[in-house]
Amino acid sequence: MNMDNYILVDPLTAKPIECWKKYLRQGRISEPAKTLRLDSPIHEHKVRFVCISDTHEKLDEVLPLVPDGDVLIHAGDFTNYGDVGEVIKFNAEIGKLPHKYKVVIAGNHELGFEDGEEMNEKQLAGLNMLGITKAYELLSNCIYLCDRETKLFGLRIYGAPWHSMPGYSFFRPRGQKILHKWNQIPNGVDVLITHSPPLGHGDFNAWNKMDGILAGDVELLNTVEQRVKPKLVFAPN
Repeated sequence: MNMDNYILVDPLTAKPIECWKKYLRQGRISEPAKTLRLDSPIHEHKVRFVCISDTHEKLDEVLPLVPDGDVLIHAGDFTNYGDVGEVIKFNAEIGKLPHKYKVVIAGNHELGFEDGEEMNEKQLAGLNMLGITKAYELLSNCIYLCDRETKLFGLRIYGAPWHSMPGYSFFRPRGQKILHKWNQIPNGVDVLITHSPPLGHGDFNAWNKMDGILAGDVELLNTVEQRVKPKLVFAPN
């Protein structure tokens, strides 16, 4: 990628609420996504994506509720701690779904999935003994993406699990360190899957309201809007 296309750190990256208020004043507001009824017919000449996340070892409880489609996306936190049993269980459960392709990224709860992980933050959070390394190798019933892409139905799909929640796998602080990860997303990607959302998009919930922080990332927002410009972003909070 040409370095001229890279996104630079926003001066308000460490103050997400203040940053979002500034962007609101500038009119940077997107329309809510249009949703389909779950019983809508699948069109022969269209690709239907079904997006879920944060099942936390309970995918089996919602299997009957997951609508059919061409591509199932699971955007992370399919386990609680990344334990072997949890990963094996999830792999078996996702294999029962009828979708032709299943694409999965890790979330902050997939402890041990991050190769070459810095352990200091996990030790401070008391999570350093949880999870096993390379547990993603147990995922045989899906396409696992971590800073890479796959191509399905002619569409480029890229997955990146990074977030700014200290103590967990795939943590990077706001600013240059997490932007370094977003700068790896190639131009021209059609579908972008991340575990944390762009700033101001579904990232204001009760937990975040209490501590006055938005979970969304301004560098991801600018990457999506100014450089990558994907057709679809699935980024749960």
